[in-house]
Amino acid sequence: MIHKKIGLYVISIALLFLFIFILKVDVPICFGNECKFIGTSELIKNNIIPIICLICLICLICLICLCWAFFEYKKFRFNLQGSTNIPFKIIKIESVNYEHLTFLATYVIPLVSFNFDSDRYLIVLGVLLFVMGVIYVKTDLFYANPSLALLGFHIYKVDGNFKGDDNREGIILISLSKLSKNNNVSYLKIDDRIYYAEKVRA
Repeated sequence: MIHKKIGLYVISIALLFLFIFILKVDVPICFGNECKFIGTSELIKNNIIPIICLICLICLICLICLCWAFFEYKKFRFNLQGSTNIPFKIIKIESVNYEHLTFLATYVIPLVSFNFDSDRYLIVLGVLLFVMGVIYVKTDLFYANPSLALLGFHIYKVDGNFKGDDNREGIILISLSKLSKNNNVSYLKIDDRIYYAEKVRA
């Protein structure tokens, strides 16, 4: 399951790469007869960091994470429909979608204020992103992901009634469905207390 957690974390910092690109991109714009192209080499030299961010955004997100998300989503939908896990009933539910904003405001936005013209700050940023990833995966906070919110996912904290009167408390559900109390849900486990889930249609 570790690859799923890492994939979710990488998706969560996609917005950081986007913000840095927007802040640092330097493309001179000129109107008039005397305007001329500054040259490809000069343009690249002035936009090394934005180019790196763009490459990270495209390679890590589009080629890896979006492909992962697409196939994982298809697999998820297929597995839920034919899942051998017996659906459980939600007996208590709380929306925790605010954790998307908590991650964005606490971690992503402050990182945008780094001095990207300093090599030392860039090294610190790289180390910080790595450490954050390790902490988020180990503490199971990887579900606090603003990119998932943009993709339409909801996060719920629920207590569930499983087969044989097995009640489990504090389960985190990541779902495309809007869930409520007394709904029956099919699920796939990412972690012991974090599940992909979908409401069972009557």
